[in-house]
Amino acid sequence: MASLKELRNRIASVKATQKITKAMQMVAAAKLRRAQAAAVAARPFAERMEQVLGNIAGAVSDLSNAPKLLAGTGSQQRHLLLVCTSERGLCGPFNSSIVRLARERALALMADGKEVTFFCVGRKGADQLRRQFDRQIIKTVELRGVRTLGYGNAEPIAREIIDLFDEGRFDVCTLFFSRFRSVINQIPTATQIIPATLPEVDGAAARAVYDYEPDENEILAELLPRNIAVQIFRALLENAASEQGARMTAMDAATRNAGEMIKKQTLTYNRTRQAMITKELIEIISGAEAL
Repeated sequence: MASLKELRNRIASVKATQKITKAMQMVAAAKLRRAQAAAVAARPFAERMEQVLGNIAGAVSDLSNAPKLLAGTGSQQRHLLLVCTSERGLCGPFNSSIVRLARERALALMADGKEVTFFCVGRKGADQLRRQFDRQIIKTVELRGVRTLGYGNAEPIAREIIDLFDEGRFDVCTLFFSRFRSVINQIPTATQIIPATLPEVDGAAARAVYDYEPDENEILAELLPRNIAVQIFRALLENAASEQGARMTAMDAATRNAGEMIKKQTLTYNRTRQAMITKELIEIISGAEAL
């Protein structure tokens, strides 16, 4: 049985941990408001960008002359998985759920005889993937020093992805991130960004006839690289909101668990203390009766 001093030290240690988890929960709640507002504000722009590209791509008569970012290389052999995770932990299953989805996709592709490589954005995802796919990680980008995410953080990543595509390093690129739905619900998502998968044009837009100046291929050559940067930027914003929501939930659960541990340890401490007092009284009474 633990001594009273050991029990007091345990209770003090758990109380200190509870203060830390409570503070982290409050910080995550404050950051979540800004991150959620940024993610929600970016969704209409990203969706509208895909719709515009879908309308323009629908007017292209010969896909063989279309930009490769839209038409592809004609092969599905080499796949690049762009995995976006966070730089810090203590956010529940947020990082592991994204990595699990990417790992399952990679294993399925490899089982079909495909070549798979990884481009990691975020230290936590790279650390987990390195255990199994160390030689297949071609680049890791860390955003630890970035306090506020901006389009300028996504644009260099998109430029590197496009350069790798132009060099013939891969045929298909899939983006993995966590889409924010609520504080307790974040959805791991996989989206193919190269070649671009654009939404189908609805009936009214399909019947409309537009004359483009310059022609469709030139417009697509300009907009498709920008669309990749927009989709990566959207993924980073969704991840930021999902990370804070997951951290808020995890720290709330940790705070409640610490409270339960304090109650149990305090009850054990009181029982042990009472037993020692009772034992001492019995010894005193027994000694007095012996006299």
